[in-house]
Amino acid sequence: MYPNEPGKRFDMDYYVNRHMQVVKEKLGGHGLIQATVSSGLASLQPGAPAAYRAVADMDFESMDAMKQGLAAHSAELMADIPNYTDIQPVMQISELTKI
Repeated sequence: MYPNEPGKRFDMDYYVNRHMQVVKEKLGGHGLIQATVSSGLASLQPGAPAAYRAVADMDFESMDAMKQGLAAHSAELMADIPNYTDIQPVMQISELTKI
């Protein structure tokens, strides 16, 4: 998740078409099932900006597979961040519950 910080840059085209393609390539062999990117448009408060510029959701087969993939490739993936943003990403691991 990339917080929507005033004055910071975020190249959504690079993020979606280059960075996330590398993510899919590198983590696909480590249980990545699918990945989606949400681009923040607004908040519920009229006129207020979205809380996040972008949020990537990645579904993995298991926590262990995700950990192995990140251990193997996180340095390379993190090194690419300056190519599309100067925002420090916030990471969260969640469990999905279908309703």
